Amino acid sequence: MEIPDLYALFLKHPSIQTDTRKLQPGDIFFALKGPDFNGNNFAQKALDAGAAFAVIDEPASFTDERLVATNDVLATLQQLAKYHRQQFNIPFLAITGSNGKTTTKELIHEVLSTTYKTYTTKGNLNNHIGIPLTILSIKRDAEIAVIEMGANHQKEIEGYCLYTLPTHGIITNAGKAHLEGFGGIEGVKKAKGELFDYLKLHDGTAFIMADYPYLKEMSQGIGSIKTYGTSNAEITGEAIIGKQFLAVLLFNRTTIKSIHTHLVGAYNLPNVLAAVAVGNYFKVPDDKIKAALENYIPSNSRSQMIEKDGNKIILDAYNANPSSMKAAIENFAGIEGQNKILMLGGMMELGDESLAEHEALIELLNKYPWKNVVLVGGDFKNVAHPYTYFNNATEAGTWLKAQHFKNATLLIKGSRSMQMEKVLA
Repeated sequence: MEIPDLYALFLKHPSIQTDTRKLQPGDIFFALKGPDFNGNNFAQKALDAGAAFAVIDEPASFTDERLVATNDVLATLQQLAKYHRQQFNIPFLAITGSNGKTTTKELIHEVLSTTYKTYTTKGNLNNHIGIPLTILSIKRDAEIAVIEMGANHQKEIEGYCLYTLPTHGIITNAGKAHLEGFGGIEGVKKAKGELFDYLKLHDGTAFIMADYPYLKEMSQGIGSIKTYGTSNAEITGEAIIGKQFLAVLLFNRTTIKSIHTHLVGAYNLPNVLAAVAVGNYFKVPDDKIKAALENYIPSNSRSQMIEKDGNKIILDAYNANPSSMKAAIENFAGIEGQNKILMLGGMMELGDESLAEHEALIELLNKYPWKNVVLVGGDFKNVAHPYTYFNNATEAGTWLKAQHFKNATLLIKGSRSMQMEKVLA
């Protein structure tokens, strides 16, 4: 079936599902394949559950007029997303980066939604499957779309751009994340820079953090550039240090004097400034920008502040890499709080640099007087340190319960695979 014909079916049944457990009657089921599953084997189940159609790329053992045969289900999903994207003449803002992209996306969505019908990536659906699904979820009433792009290897962002067709873009930063797939920090810059490469070729607009010289270099050749940062930028601001939550003072191009957020950590300053810059660019009134950012409360284990059993807990367990770990530890050392306890999970996808990066974190931890430090899994087991160690978060959680801490301040952070939120289970 050709894409325009499939799109005609999509317009009648504008809901895509790839998991039969979540399928609703009337959905179109796309039988995706992965290392451990083959959606083609569930086509019959999907149709029996009420799917309007099932898109497959292997011969079926049954006959049904609702089967749509294609050469490659994933490629078809992406091509359908591109076709849908081409029906819109609205700003599509793409966001990528090593750290902060999800928080930046959430903040920008909050700001833009005060004034425009805005669609954005839900949760962490920021990969080769999640991005086309996000695009296909955008309705006709859309005025702006904000698309998050994750990546762990070269040419990935370039591929996403081919069906997202971004008109605007943000690279939050290029730090030490997924070093194994990117081939080092220069590889990270090159891969993230694929977004700016697309904007250069398509007369796009880039928002850049002016404090990072490498972003200025990477954005050269883009005709329209908007800047934010702590100085020498169109939108400037600084963090107020030492408070429980991040407060930001703003200095120019806005009537907003300060923003008191529910975010933890000065490392969130660039994320807040990016949201202000985007809101300012799209002419969102200053009072709405301020209210949106002050009312936003983080979730999904991203810089959450939790009070439990008489303790204050910073839960930042969604992901971790050397750059974000360093920022979180230094911020934790500087904030107000007593009886500070760190519970840190190992960092993944660092390749040959993994041991050295874990050793560097140990050196950083040694600089501060903590009440306790607990290290969990990963290469923490392979480096020398004076701290408590557990193989997994469940063991660490058992230890935490047995301590009966009161009036303590905790930082819990680690790579997603470490599931450090289980410490609090």
